[in-house]
Amino acid sequence: MKSDAPVIVERDGLVAHLRFNRPLVLNAISQDLADALADACDTVAREGHARAVLLSGEGRGFMAGGDISAFHAAGENAPAVVDAIIAKVHRAVRTLNALPVPVIAAVHGPVAGAGLSMMMAADVIMAAEGTRFVLAYPRIGANPDGGATWALPRALGLRRSLGFALLGEEMETADALAVGLINKVYPAVLLMEQAKELAHRLANGPTLAFGRTKALLRQSLDHDLAAQLEAERAAFVTGAGTSDFREGVTAFLEKRPARFEGR
Repeated sequence: MKSDAPVIVERDGLVAHLRFNRPLVLNAISQDLADALADACDTVAREGHARAVLLSGEGRGFMAGGDISAFHAAGENAPAVVDAIIAKVHRAVRTLNALPVPVIAAVHGPVAGAGLSMMMAADVIMAAEGTRFVLAYPRIGANPDGGATWALPRALGLRRSLGFALLGEEMETADALAVGLINKVYPAVLLMEQAKELAHRLANGPTLAFGRTKALLRQSLDHDLAAQLEAERAAFVTGAGTSDFREGVTAFLEKRPARFEGR
């Protein structure tokens, strides 16, 4: 995809790398970026070639939220402009959530507003030292979107999520790691190298099992124990019929690394 596209999609073996590409405005979400992101996620899901997805942002930060200038320019037409952008962002979040492969976010610099929502759509979040996280919505008199109000209570708990959302305070990387907002922290110069290495490691792993595990965990808080146990049983039985399961069992008994193929 051309380098001036608002979202650059790169194929790196089994990994699809989606890079937000409006660096002059900290990758703020315009209509063009929202459209491109939704289309890119749809393409990854439809083609089914990628066995891992990596999200990152060009320039000084991962994503600084919505394009406030566009909201201001819209004037009294702001509700329609906002609605059109959110519709595409939400389509992308639903697609990433439903992908049966791991999604990794490599974040740095400011991660604000809808940028934090996009980050939370990933399954594993890797951050550069010095990354700053904030739900900046109170500054413009708005509520969170992009799934933040769904993802944050599941990651942080209700009380901490309420404080984070209502007080508008920034969270530094050490605190974000301590409370479970992110998974790993690296020096900025190593972030992308480590993120790509992890993406390839996961892509070469038992991606069918990863997909089932991802679905089970994401639905678990909406199920009672009996329903979740049944979902686990059904998923395990389905997995036991795959080539990857047979390979994993054989490799374990033969004391060698398994060679998973995602089938």
